[in-house]
Amino acid sequence: MIEKILPAERSIDLTVRAKVCGRSLKVGDSVAVNGCCLTAVKVTARGQARLIQFNLLEESWDRTNFQFAQPGSLVNLERSLRANGELGGHFVTGHVDALGRITRWERAGKDHVLDIAAPPEVMRYLVFKGSVAVDGISLTVAAVQKKSFRIWIIPHTFEVTVLRERRVGDAVNLEADLLGKYVERFIAGRTH
Repeated sequence: MIEKILPAERSIDLTVRAKVCGRSLKVGDSVAVNGCCLTAVKVTARGQARLIQFNLLEESWDRTNFQFAQPGSLVNLERSLRANGELGGHFVTGHVDALGRITRWERAGKDHVLDIAAPPEVMRYLVFKGSVAVDGISLTVAAVQKKSFRIWIIPHTFEVTVLRERRVGDAVNLEADLLGKYVERFIAGRTH
């Protein structure tokens, strides 16, 4: 949960309260906050939780949904993958490509269906059954339209992520699949 957001001399200070993700965290460690990779600059024990402070540059502020957040907002937190860790999704780097907007968010049986309008710089990498990160959550693309895409959310994902707080019109951080970006770059280099 966001504890506070304060303008600072050269950045914006973002402080989040973390329990599980804050265990053994130290200054200099990377944490993905809503899918945006940030570096902890201060870690303070607060009961069983930790207050983790990050410095956001204007680029991070402008490119992410932090600009719409406020104290009390829930955020997804994820520590960096260790080299000996299990890879349980697609490669997510924490480098947010763009903001998307939720255009549909409704229950469908036990699941939820979520449609997101996305800019061309994200849409070009989306394919049916491919991967996309939404607020740092690795998800499978269920459908691709011209200017939007659809994902299905299972009950567990709904319950343990910030998606449960999102509404139609809300901004979400998007990160397209890294492998698609490299393939595009490789192919473009071969044709020149």
